[in-house]
Amino acid sequence: MLQLPNTRYSGLALATLLGALSPTTSASEMFAKDSPWMLGDWGGTRSELLEKGYDFTLGYTGEMGSNLHGGYSHDRAARYSDQFTFGVNMDLQKILGWQDTEFQLTVTERHGDNISNDRINDPRVGGFTSAQEVWGRGETWRLTQMWIKQKYFDGTLDVKFGRFGEGEDFNSFPCDFQNLAFCGSQVGNWVGGIWYNWPVSQWALRVRYNLNDALYAQVGVFEQNPSNLESGNGFKLSGSGTQGAVMPIELVWSPRVNGLKGEYRAGYYYSNAKAQDVLKDSTGAPAAISGAAYRSSSSKHGLWLGAQQQVTALASDQSRGLSLFANATVHDKKTNAIDNYVQAGVVYKGPFDARAKDDIGFALARVHVNPGYRKNARLINQANGLDDYDNPGFLPVQDTEYSAELYYGIHLADWLTVRPNLQYIRHPGGVSRVDDVLIGGLKIQSSF
Repeated sequence: MLQLPNTRYSGLALATLLGALSPTTSASEMFAKDSPWMLGDWGGTRSELLEKGYDFTLGYTGEMGSNLHGGYSHDRAARYSDQFTFGVNMDLQKILGWQDTEFQLTVTERHGDNISNDRINDPRVGGFTSAQEVWGRGETWRLTQMWIKQKYFDGTLDVKFGRFGEGEDFNSFPCDFQNLAFCGSQVGNWVGGIWYNWPVSQWALRVRYNLNDALYAQVGVFEQNPSNLESGNGFKLSGSGTQGAVMPIELVWSPRVNGLKGEYRAGYYYSNAKAQDVLKDSTGAPAAISGAAYRSSSSKHGLWLGAQQQVTALASDQSRGLSLFANATVHDKKTNAIDNYVQAGVVYKGPFDARAKDDIGFALARVHVNPGYRKNARLINQANGLDDYDNPGFLPVQDTEYSAELYYGIHLADWLTVRPNLQYIRHPGGVSRVDDVLIGGLKIQSSF
């Protein structure tokens, strides 16, 4: 029997879709298709504020997922999760006369359920990817951004300080796909214990040096504080609970190949906080057998590579055409469950003349589990005398998970895009005993 998703905000999503179909005559009016905002220009007030340096934003992302076939539980269901974003960007040069300075404040609220949690993945170990990327980090309000940024030497040096996440600047990647394996900064997805992506923020400093118009280097220092993940700490500003710092460094090249945009990233992160070994105790013996505490390492590290390149374009519209992308991350085998991840895909924008702003995307990903982490699970089962997968106390051994997603983005208005999608996950959570799963999804992205 199909269970319907949580409908707290489903009425809003429906109203947003219907609003996109409403005819209007002026871009400044509510629901005008060529306006960047669903609520219009507030009678001209919004444009006036923007001219004075105040840019207000209200965004909404909603995602539905349904297990059409397979998974840990074959009982079909549908889940809905969403996020509201409230923000303001202030041009402090216009407001206060501070040269090349801006301030950003953003608050987010997440709500809903994820089909991955109880239908797709074995709950004894959970999963790696998520069929609804907007779910996570608690159903709560959070201070997601509170930073000030200033440029020096005609923009050559760019300094940003305040509260924000690593993925805003480092290992950054768009989030048009619904599966987490193809959305946003991927380092944070595989070392979530130290690298916190949106909507979590922490105290941070980022310094960027522009070597030329197409090349820059940047370095950051981010507070590593697990207490920031707790739902009750969404607006926590104190540093209590801090364990150390995450320090990423990255080189970003943005060339034009035959006149078409590209972006290439290479980076490395280092954490100076203590990290727990995935297998051994302080003597070098398997902790699952000795019963001793897992040994700790004095640091944790990894690296990433990313590429995006448009390869074709229409002569009449350079924004339409085929783009390729790929991302890879590699992590410390001693302390991280995932040792490597790779992903690649394509996006075609403007597939039809009548739908010039629509887009089609397809991607594949592979998440690989550290052999030491797998060995530890086997030894835990051995120590407990368990070898039957169906025993509730058995710890499933995780290996490799494969994901794929195909979406079609329907550009209903400049403020609304709806992306129905199909996802296929082989060995959910890296557990071969879990049936491969087919998921039907729907992603709504809107700006009010």
